[in-house]
Amino acid sequence: MKTQITREDALKLLKQYNQESFHIFHALTVEAVMRWYARELGYGEEEDYWGITGLLHDIDFEQYPDQHCVKAPELLTAGGVGEDMIHSICSHGYGICCDIEPEHMMEKVLFASDELTGLIGAAAKMRPSKSCQDMEVSSLKKKFKDKRFAAGCSRDIIRQGAELLGWELDELFSKTLEAMSCCEDTINKEMEFQNNC
Repeated sequence: MKTQITREDALKLLKQYNQESFHIFHALTVEAVMRWYARELGYGEEEDYWGITGLLHDIDFEQYPDQHCVKAPELLTAGGVGEDMIHSICSHGYGICCDIEPEHMMEKVLFASDELTGLIGAAAKMRPSKSCQDMEVSSLKKKFKDKRFAAGCSRDIIRQGAELLGWELDELFSKTLEAMSCCEDTINKEMEFQNNC
């Protein structure tokens, strides 16, 4: 897997179609989580590819929510993103808004962790610390079981993602929580920087 677009250009491309800070924050979070997973799972040499794929995965969602993963190829191609990365990005919408199945480990991780980062982020906001760094897996599991909490985060997709990876839910929870804890401070600093630009 070859990265054809720099991180700087990818961020510019993302911001061309996304202005809401929530969407920028989510993109930065998924990027950081994907980079963590690349290193953790032995794909360190592909870290940029994993990260940039995470950064751009929802490029079309803010402006074209009804065409999510359908409009993306057009926007990404115009921005100089290669076909392999476009395929990887669209695969996170498998069974929801497209029929591109996650095949590579990176695509499976993106599919599995995308929704889960949203659930963890929502749970963190409810904590006194407003952080996921002091969150236990047991606490996350309670939020996962409460279908009314962060109802927009599909539990079925999270379960399906764990199955795709051949992991128990606890393993997916534990790893993704650790990834978000490790990158939380960096993302908060980058959001401050982006907001001041």
